[in-house]
Amino acid sequence: MENFRVERRNNTSQEISMSVSPVCVKEGQKIAYVSFTDGTRTAEGEIPLCKIRHNEGFDDGEIAQLEIYMKGELETLKKMAASVNVADAFMGKTRRIDE
Repeated sequence: MENFRVERRNNTSQEISMSVSPVCVKEGQKIAYVSFTDGTRTAEGEIPLCKIRHNEGFDDGEIAQLEIYMKGELETLKKMAASVNVADAFMGKTRRIDE
């Protein structure tokens, strides 16, 4: 789980938590899911497409920022997804990116 900030329209920022799924195969392509939450709102994106596929509560500007974040951090997100231990993920254990 990693935390970062998203700028809101009223010039305030909101801390967002992010988690990354293990790599899986969908329609013959390797993908991973990136989940974002601030505790009340959630969004789920897909890499390597870097598109938000599900959103509950984030506005269009925030979704655009999340997609820009995924594009800018794509290589890091891919490494995170490749390093996810499926058994640990199932048990709710998370791994920090700097481990």
